[in-house]
Amino acid sequence: MQEVTPKWDNTWAIEDLSSLTMHEKRQRESTVEPEHHEVFNRLLEDPVIQRFLAWDKKLRVSDKYLLSMVIAYFSRAGLFSWQYQRIHFFLALYLASDMEEDNQAPKQAIFFFLYGKSHFHRPMFHKLRFQFIRSMYWNIRVSREECEEIQAYDPEHWVWGRDRALIA
Repeated sequence: MQEVTPKWDNTWAIEDLSSLTMHEKRQRESTVEPEHHEVFNRLLEDPVIQRFLAWDKKLRVSDKYLLSMVIAYFSRAGLFSWQYQRIHFFLALYLASDMEEDNQAPKQAIFFFLYGKSHFHRPMFHKLRFQFIRSMYWNIRVSREECEEIQAYDPEHWVWGRDRALIA
């Protein structure tokens, strides 16, 4: 029996575009539920989180896009709404900053706000961050469109006014 070997010469050369098929981009369904917005709003009432948001005057760590990513992460983490605590807000915000910002300073600002100059709690924070990421099955990319969809749920919410572009 003789083996037939396929001829693979110029397999990537395309002479005619009519052989290509185009697929429409499927509309992504949001996994963000109203309860995730409610959890976020509940956490915004926390005095420590309020102090943090007031402290970040230049919105380096808490602009509207990073905050909308917090809601996206809450929707992906799979916790019950009553399980979310202050630490989850800061874990999600740190992760959002990690994903979107090239500069390390904003993330360090979160640590400075939470722990001052002490480095004692940072290893535990990173361990919790890793667990949080795992709970989302490593799905940590949030598109700008998803952020805008999250903001559109309640467009008049005061937190969506935290726009870096508007700061002089």
